[in-house]
Amino acid sequence: MRESYAASSGLRPRVMDTDCLSTESGGCECYVDVPEADSIGCVEVLATVCSIVLMVLTLPISLFLCFKVVQEYERAVIFRLGRLRSGGARGPGVFFVLPCIDNYCKVDLRTVSFDVPPQEVLTRDSVTVSVDAVVYYRIRDPLNAVVQVANYSHSTRLLAATTLRNVLGTRNLSELLTEREAISHSMQVTLDEATDPWGVQVERVEIKDVSLPDSLQRSMAAEAEAAREARAKVIAAEGEMKSSRALKEASDIMCESPAALQLRYLQTLSSIAGEKNSTIVFPLPIELIGPLMNFTSSLGVQRTTAPIPAHVAPSTTTSTSSPMGDPGHQPPVE
Repeated sequence: MRESYAASSGLRPRVMDTDCLSTESGGCECYVDVPEADSIGCVEVLATVCSIVLMVLTLPISLFLCFKVVQEYERAVIFRLGRLRSGGARGPGVFFVLPCIDNYCKVDLRTVSFDVPPQEVLTRDSVTVSVDAVVYYRIRDPLNAVVQVANYSHSTRLLAATTLRNVLGTRNLSELLTEREAISHSMQVTLDEATDPWGVQVERVEIKDVSLPDSLQRSMAAEAEAAREARAKVIAAEGEMKSSRALKEASDIMCESPAALQLRYLQTLSSIAGEKNSTIVFPLPIELIGPLMNFTSSLGVQRTTAPIPAHVAPSTTTSTSSPMGDPGHQPPVE
């Protein structure tokens, strides 16, 4: 009941801090810290009264200074004498500020994108790559974006660069090239958790480019080319095998039906005649030259099996011995 009254009346509810400690005797001691209620000092009251009097004296010129307008996509955080005014951020529309004591800060609620500069990252498998990304974020809580951090845009940019290096340092090169969506989601979750106290919501993170060293690019290109050549050889071998099987089946069909072979001859003649060649080769059917081939083969067999005629009779030879050739012959002695 008291909290609802404080919220409706525009007052800040007091938050009590409690702390319980155990004693040596086994008991428990509790301490309650009750903060003092926020009170407006005399200086603040006097400054407010003087600002109102100044506004009344300078009418209607002061109206142009006291009424401000914020767009639909903007919110205004108002400070009075350095303190955050109750009621939260103002807008969209018209709001009122007192001259000299009120100042305000506009916060854009639209989605903002920025590029993360290329980061030199050492992957888990010791490969140095250069990676850049783009981050999309928007302001979820204007009060925290103004009060909790000095410059939420600059802080988010620095945090995105460090998060990119930390996340990519735990991945291999193959994962970095093939799992970009998972890496982007991991970066988005990490950044969103870190910027939540600032009132910043990171909506999306995308990896733009991954730059590899020249030597690594050449080696990867050579490996990819070798893999493509191997696949091409396998595909060509499979094609040759299928074509040879088809030719075998076609030859079996033509052997069973001679008419199919003749039709193939006629188709070949028509294709040759359509090319306007000066020379036409006419295939002669095997059935026409079959008897001639049988006749020549029978003649060859007869020649090899015929007997050889005996035209020459065996000749008788007479031998005459020479006196000089006889070793037992003695010439007469005179």
